[in-house]
Amino acid sequence: QVQLVESGGGLVQAGGSLRLSCAASGRTFSNYAMAWFRQAPGKGREFVACIVWSDFYADSVKGRFTISRDNAKNTVYLQMNSLKPEDTAVYYCAARAGIGILYRSIDEYEYWGQGTQVSVSS
Repeated sequence: QVQLVESGGGLVQAGGSLRLSCAASGRTFSNYAMAWFRQAPGKGREFVACIVWSDFYADSVKGRFTISRDNAKNTVYLQMNSLKPEDTAVYYCAARAGIGILYRSIDEYEYWGQGTQVSVSS
């Protein structure tokens, strides 16, 4: 069993930056694929970024967001720069066992955090 706890959300002006963190409990963190998803008001949950041995991004955040992980700290990060009002959403950390490929679908992830709110004002 893996427990995920996100932190770092908040309110920021357009063009600003935030860094989200996701701390994972459990063992063998390095063997888990990690991802960030987000859900805006009235919309479905969507993929943002994932990381295994490499990383992959949704087109909407490519070049502005960076996902990284520190296996020694059992933590994954999402650095968000040049934030836009349309980035406003609840951001969720997700994990799954297995590092064979870059998983991008909601259904492929087993474990989820409780979410952290990111609000970007114009």
